[in-house]
Amino acid sequence: VTTGTAVGQTASKLGRLQQLFGLTGSCQMWTLYIRLYGRKFSREDHVLFIKLLYELVTIPKLEISMMQGFARLLINLLKKKELLSRDDLELPWRPLYEMLERILYSKTEHLGLNWFPNSVESVLKTLVKSCRPYFPEDATAEMLDEWRPLMCPFDVTMQKAITYFELFLPTTLPPELHQKGFKLWFDEFIGLLVSVQNLPQWEGHLVNLFARLATDNIGYIDWDPYVPKIFTRILRSLNLPVGSNQVVVPRFLTNAYDVGHAVMWITAMMGGPSKLVQKHLSGLFNSIASFYHPSNNGRWLNKLMKLLQRLPSGVVRRLHRERYKKMTWLTPVPESHKLTDQDVTDFVECIIQPVLLAMFSKTGSLEAAQALQNLALMRPELVIPPVLEKTYPALETLTEPHQLTATLSCVIGVARSLVSGGKWFPEGPTHMLPLLMRALPGVDPNDFSKCMITFQFIATFSTLVPLVDCSSVLQERDDLSEVERELCSATAEFEDFVLQFMDRCFGLIESSTLEQTREETETEKMTHLESLVELGLSSTFSTILTQCSKDIFKVALEKVFNFAVSNIFETRVAGRMVADMCRAAVKCRPEESLKLFVPHCCNVISHLTVNDDVLHDEELDKELLWNLQLLSEITRVDGKKLLPYREQLGKILQRTLHLTCKQGYILSCNLLHHLLRSATLIYPTEYCSVPGGFDKPLSEYFPIKDWGKPGDLWNLDIQWHVPSSEEINFAFYLLDTFLQPELTRLEHYAIGELEMSRDDVQQCLAIVHNCLIGSGNVLPPLKGERVAHLVPSLVSLEETKLYTGVEYGKYILILFRHCYILDNSEDDTKSLFLIIKIISDVLQFQGSHKHEFDSRWKSFNLVKKSMENRLQGKKQHIRALLIDRVMLQHELRTLTMEGCEYKTSHQEMIRDLLCLSTSSYGQVRSKAQQAFFTALGTYNFCCRDIIPLVLEFLRPDRQDVTQKQFKGALYCLLGNHSGVCLANLHDWDCIAQTWPAIVSSGLSKAMSLEKPSIVRLFDDLAEKIHRQYETIGLDFAVPEKCVEIAVLLQKSEHPSSDFTGLCSEEIQLGIQRQREKNAEALRNYENLVNMLLDCVEQRNLPWKFEHISIGFLSLLLRDDRILPARAIKFFVQCLNHDAIVVRKVAISAVAGILKQLKRTHKKVLICPYEISGTPKPSSTQAGDRPDNQWLHYDSQSLPKTKEAWESCCFAEQIIFDHFSDPKFVEQLIKFLSLEDRKGKDKFNPRRFCLFKGLFRNFDDAFLPVLQPHLEQLVADSHESTQRCVAEIIAGLIRGSKHWTFEKVEKLWKLLCPLLRTALSNITVETYNDWGTCIATSCESRDPRKLHWLFELLLESPLSGEGGSFVDACRLYVLQGGLAQQEWRVPELLHRLLKYLEPKLTQVYKNVRERIGSVLTYIFMIDVSLPNTAATKSPRVHEFTTRILENLKPLMEADEEIQNHVMEENGVGEQDERTQGIKLLKTILKWLMASAGRSFSTAVTEQLELLPLFFKIAPVENDNSYDELKRDAKMCLSLMSQGLLYPQQVPLVLQVLKQTARSNSWHARYTILTYLQTMVFYNLFIFLNNEEAVNDIRWLVIKLLEDEQLEVREMAATTLSGLLQCNFLMMDGPMQTHFEQLCKMRLPKKRKRDLGSVVDTIPSGGPSIADLVKRHAGVLGLSACILSSPYDVPTWMPQLLMDLSAHLNDPQPIEMTVKKTLSNFRRTHHDNWQEHKQQFTDDQLLVLTDLLVSPCYYA
Repeated sequence: VTTGTAVGQTASKLGRLQQLFGLTGSCQMWTLYIRLYGRKFSREDHVLFIKLLYELVTIPKLEISMMQGFARLLINLLKKKELLSRDDLELPWRPLYEMLERILYSKTEHLGLNWFPNSVESVLKTLVKSCRPYFPEDATAEMLDEWRPLMCPFDVTMQKAITYFELFLPTTLPPELHQKGFKLWFDEFIGLLVSVQNLPQWEGHLVNLFARLATDNIGYIDWDPYVPKIFTRILRSLNLPVGSNQVVVPRFLTNAYDVGHAVMWITAMMGGPSKLVQKHLSGLFNSIASFYHPSNNGRWLNKLMKLLQRLPSGVVRRLHRERYKKMTWLTPVPESHKLTDQDVTDFVECIIQPVLLAMFSKTGSLEAAQALQNLALMRPELVIPPVLEKTYPALETLTEPHQLTATLSCVIGVARSLVSGGKWFPEGPTHMLPLLMRALPGVDPNDFSKCMITFQFIATFSTLVPLVDCSSVLQERDDLSEVERELCSATAEFEDFVLQFMDRCFGLIESSTLEQTREETETEKMTHLESLVELGLSSTFSTILTQCSKDIFKVALEKVFNFAVSNIFETRVAGRMVADMCRAAVKCRPEESLKLFVPHCCNVISHLTVNDDVLHDEELDKELLWNLQLLSEITRVDGKKLLPYREQLGKILQRTLHLTCKQGYILSCNLLHHLLRSATLIYPTEYCSVPGGFDKPLSEYFPIKDWGKPGDLWNLDIQWHVPSSEEINFAFYLLDTFLQPELTRLEHYAIGELEMSRDDVQQCLAIVHNCLIGSGNVLPPLKGERVAHLVPSLVSLEETKLYTGVEYGKYILILFRHCYILDNSEDDTKSLFLIIKIISDVLQFQGSHKHEFDSRWKSFNLVKKSMENRLQGKKQHIRALLIDRVMLQHELRTLTMEGCEYKTSHQEMIRDLLCLSTSSYGQVRSKAQQAFFTALGTYNFCCRDIIPLVLEFLRPDRQDVTQKQFKGALYCLLGNHSGVCLANLHDWDCIAQTWPAIVSSGLSKAMSLEKPSIVRLFDDLAEKIHRQYETIGLDFAVPEKCVEIAVLLQKSEHPSSDFTGLCSEEIQLGIQRQREKNAEALRNYENLVNMLLDCVEQRNLPWKFEHISIGFLSLLLRDDRILPARAIKFFVQCLNHDAIVVRKVAISAVAGILKQLKRTHKKVLICPYEISGTPKPSSTQAGDRPDNQWLHYDSQSLPKTKEAWESCCFAEQIIFDHFSDPKFVEQLIKFLSLEDRKGKDKFNPRRFCLFKGLFRNFDDAFLPVLQPHLEQLVADSHESTQRCVAEIIAGLIRGSKHWTFEKVEKLWKLLCPLLRTALSNITVETYNDWGTCIATSCESRDPRKLHWLFELLLESPLSGEGGSFVDACRLYVLQGGLAQQEWRVPELLHRLLKYLEPKLTQVYKNVRERIGSVLTYIFMIDVSLPNTAATKSPRVHEFTTRILENLKPLMEADEEIQNHVMEENGVGEQDERTQGIKLLKTILKWLMASAGRSFSTAVTEQLELLPLFFKIAPVENDNSYDELKRDAKMCLSLMSQGLLYPQQVPLVLQVLKQTARSNSWHARYTILTYLQTMVFYNLFIFLNNEEAVNDIRWLVIKLLEDEQLEVREMAATTLSGLLQCNFLMMDGPMQTHFEQLCKMRLPKKRKRDLGSVVDTIPSGGPSIADLVKRHAGVLGLSACILSSPYDVPTWMPQLLMDLSAHLNDPQPIEMTVKKTLSNFRRTHHDNWQEHKQQFTDDQLLVLTDLLVSPCYYA
């Protein structure tokens, strides 16, 4: 069929379908079409299809499953955005937004009124991404208007707004429209990003948005001002451990950036006139390089590896876009910003060091190999030599296999760049032969992983290079370049290489022969490892032979033939491997090889089977088996070449097909199968890397030019094998001779005319099966009538036939009834297995199996990835790969069978499978069920036909069902994990049959709850239905617009002669049909509910089934239909059911029902400017503005008078009756206040929803009944009763939103005393629940309507009654309420702060912690965001000034601050100092709490507290310290990790310098630890500020000369860290400075009598200072040495020599020198061989002296 007409038919069908509203079929058809033929249709059609699908996807009430189908198809059509420009297509954005809002932020899903599948979120997001380029130009402005109001940083809506912006904002507008595009929001958003310091959740989404913006508009945005800030943030988000003592703020771990997007952003900013980004990137890698060293490991490692892998591929993608991709409508990169060659070189140089380190990483070398593959495409001369340097030694060593596998996998990655050489790296190819020869020893039977990687290595190189000996060319031509001459002479080794490789393989095979022991135990299979080795061996060998020249091939063939003929192998392991090698040889050059093999094997076999006794032997001669195996493998070749041998092969088959020995006849069946396949299939016959092979004479053809050459997609020149008539005749001759008699025998046996033993039956079936799979693609499709009446559709969906079968009627005799076997011998399981295989192949098989195809597709993709050239793109793959892809596409066409017609013959076979699926043998059942599921997925609508048959087994009134059949039927309903699940089809008819049947099967005789397997099956079924159920649509209509587009579609392309437009009657008929269908669906829905209720009410139904049924009913709640009254009554009664499971379901169900019954409230639009009486401002600004003033809480103007709310009252009778019945309520409360799981219970939102619904729908009707219960519950302080009352009260407060004023006032009169009691009875277990209760009550409510509550909470939180615990709890509850109110209650915040300030000197720790947390919330609103007016909330600045005033006495005191305060609020005034210490403790709690929560850190204010903390923080890591010191230390650690704004840097340094002069050495020591973390976490911000870098250098060098030893050592550590992350450079001046210091004279040692030498340093005097200076110099040198732990820079040897001179200095110098040397030795030990090269011989002598400890006895 030409594709053109197929499109024509399909298009007109689709149009027709659309008009007649039958939508399900069309989707599948299209997806399939695109997969088979790509986008083979006109542009106009393409646009129309997209518009039609867009209309369909956005139908408001569309069923979710259909919506997903359309969405996936639409994504597929929009995937290649270069095909359609913005002029061709424009799509509106709003319908998509409304759909996302409805589904992802559904108001009813959590109440169980809507069931969405899990995949829906990702499908919708991908859909938006695909439509984004086509949004209209005004979309950006509209989106900003729509979502800007959501941007409140204190609320979850901020996350939602930013998520929407990230998804929707279009960034691909052309430059002339940028004013309407990103220019509208860029400044505002980048301002937000730069001003937020504490990584809230939405920051990651903003980064993703900017990354996309940068990629789409390279060169149109100037990023330079933001680069240091961006890089600092990226470095921080890698979460690397830094500094001497590390505490990580937990939120940094969860909210870190996505590495992929960070990389996109970096690569998009590279290039351009200023080289700023490259400079920062080099800085980034310099600072993190040492983390890549293999000895480091941690949970941050994955991120670092991902960064390495993604960056090169990002740069390659960008280069491809700028240099190779053909121009499309998308904005091109301007010339000024394209990457130059210099840019690329700089990039490769900065990243290559970390990559080489990462080759040996703990996580494996995969990421490094992928990075190298991409880097080698750009700059092979920089990348490949260092890799080879590591590879050659690795090939030599035997002791480090990991090193070998790592280096080989990296070389495989760069193979293509290596072999093709090119202008950058011409000497590349010369490395190939030495590498191949050295890799040979890797074929090693003892080390499996080494063996596999070696195979892969050899195969990769031999695919790329023609193995032709060109050495003779040297004499003939003299125009060769140097490299070419070298290569020519090297190619003489190819033959040698091939032969050595074969010897290695033979060795491998001989060592893996099956031992005798395994011969006896019947193991059919090889072990998993052996099969992998077999695969590796055969594919490598066949690659080598494909690429060989004729001469080399002849030698190899000779060798393989001799090996195979001179030995006899067992047929399981070694035999398979040898046969594979022979097959590879035969496949490459069939004629020469078959001449050798076929006659030999045939002779041996005929010779051995001359005697008829052999035919009946149980055990056959090994030689016979081996030759059969060999023959069956070598016949898998081009069918035309086999024809000359057909006589001989036929004879062999006649001798051997009926051997008694099973092994024998199976091998013979394989031979038959392979002969049939070779003759009838279509396949390519060669995979050579150059079309036409290498057999031309060298004078015309010079193979070296073809090293690493890609295939040419347009002249692939594939040699296909297409069956000729001769071959077809041969195939049919085989079938006539061998299949026909078997079928006749089976038929006679079935009727009972013929006795056969089991073994004979099995043999028969085996022959039938092999014939069937051998000739599957020439057998015609099955005959039979269509099974009608399954589904009404106005358009016939005939199969679009893609293949032609030869009509051979007689072979379809395979279809006789297999029932005879089912009746006669149910226990002959082996025959049944074969029958199942035969049935499933008759149903499915078209020449290849689906699962084989899938695994080949996977491996094709893997090979493609490892060898592709991403830089040039354009499918520059190796020719063999391209041929493989073509073959896969061909197979895909033959495999396509989904959606076939369902004929009677199919129906019979599927019923047979069902029969087998319920047989009495477990193994038979499970095999048959798999076949059954596959068949169900293949044919349209056959499920409807089969469901009643399955349900027969579950009927409670049948007496004859066995337990086995019952189980089988349940499995059939359950389905497998990927396929159809019969119990849960998306269709009212089917569900209405299956669900009630499952429930009532509880009464069946075969059901027993004693059997755990059956109980588990029911659990699985219920679980699967709950997991997979999606709400099914009830009413469904196709909008007008769709019909219009469909009509256009039909008229468009193919006005085919027989097609007339649809008349309006037909359209009316369609609409009529649709109405009937909707009505029927509704009937079905109500029937289903009633049937389930009937089922539950049956007597004697086991409890399990009652629960299942209630679960099903709860799935049937919907948001567009109210449940039938009977069901409502049922659920309300279930609230008091005995079983807790049922009560839980009922609680959420009733909450849902109440939502369905909710009255709609009228919404009134208000204009904020009128209410507040302020004029409308011209530009928008966030923050507290005059026009949102009226929303604030103001105690002067609260609504305390009567205001009437108009609302109509209509009580739904059933619910009303139950809840006004006191007995019912009493029972309910009793149940609700029981414990469920001790200690694990929490405030339950479902119960809250239930009560909220009750009070919302029925006002205060139930209060009188509930009031006594509430009072009684509040008084009881048990955990569960308190929780119950908290849930009810929260429901009451939220439910009273629309009550009238009198009702509300009455309610609060009742609630206030209750809450007071509750808060005074609060306990450890319940304070969380009360907090949740109050927070829930205040959520999204106007604070003015809840003024009673706030006044009550603020009465006196810290009264001290009931001890410290109650105080802390009151504050907690209050905080919960205020936090929900965000910016609307500044007055309350001020009142609270005023109340708390005098109480900050609390003694109790728990109250202090809570106050700290509350303060965080009070100041949370005081933020500095761009474009935002200041808020009215309390200011941090004013607060800190007041605090500092009180802490003065502590600041001025010099001595150590001890925490010697008694833990009690003493009467009488204590001195200021003690008060100060208490205050400080609370302040510390506040700073610690706000480190992770607030948006911006108030740096300037906190800095003033720093000197105090430096003084207190302890130096050692000791946990026995008191609270004050621990907190100070923690606080410093958190503050040092904070992100600084550039303008804050000088302030911090100011404080540090001032502290460095402090006389407490603790403070001086702590500055250094603070500095380490701070600099690393703000690296680029500091580097950007010249002055700051100098200040830090000065500070560290000054502290190196500190009088306190600990401070000096810490300074040295800090210095080495700063050098290591390249913050400071090891420059000349610094080195001379240290060397000067080292030369300080030491005081002389005086001699005493007895000649003993004693160090006496005169006390005082200048000498101590000298010693300190000298020590400082030594420490400085040692810092330099330790700063490069993994390599030896040029300056290092000299420094080591300088150091060694001080080995005999007095302590502490000697100690330092020793430590340094031992560290040097430890870190450089691994690669000492390389590092040695840097030293001269004299230096090495000195060094070995120093490093080897002196002999003990000397």
